[in-house]
Parts: sequence; C-alpha cells; structure tokens
Amino acid sequence: MATATATSKKLRPLGDRVVIQPTAREEMTKSGIVLPDTAKEKPQEGTILSAGPGKVLDDGKREPMDVKVGDRVLYSKYAGTEFKVEGEDLLIVSQKDILAIVEV
Repeated sequence: MATATATSKKLRPLGDRVVIQPTAREEMTKSGIVLPDTAKEKPQEGTILSAGPGKVLDDGKREPMDVKVGDRVLYSKYAGTEFKVEGEDLLIVSQKDILAIVEV
C-alpha cells in the first residue's frame, strides 16, 4: 500500500476524473477451482487514490466531487483508461462512470 500512496501523490487527475486502484482479480472460485488468466473477469471495484477538483460548469463554478480519496467504489465494466505506474495497475475514470460507493 505504500506504493499506492506514493503513486497518488504523483498523479493529479483533472476535472471530474479519479485515479482508482482496482481490487485484485479472483484467483480461485469459492468451490476451489483455480481460474486461468483468460477466465478472470475484469474487476469493477477499487479504491480511489486521487481525485480531481471537480467539473467546471457552464457558469464557471466547479461542481463538487461526490467521492473522495480512500473511498471504495464500483465502476462501469469498460470505463476509464488503464495504465501502469511503477508496476502498479491503475485506472483513470470520470466521476460519471462511478456507479456506487461501497460502505463497510
């Protein structure tokens, strides 16, 4: 998790975008079957590492963000852009692609 903190300080998303660290993919089913890489589903849940300041509205004011750093969120299946920073898989998505905040 130390690399996630360092990464979030290096990335500052613009507008209403957020940087998400997706949760790890399932390696094994609940019944004990090991899944090959080709059968693993793309995760749709992750933790927000960094958030932008918010979308600029037509009147010049900023719309506040509904999410904050540290929130666990669910996002659309094919949302955002995937990339690697320091060997870590990350995702940048727009706030509109975030479906829900997971409350623990």
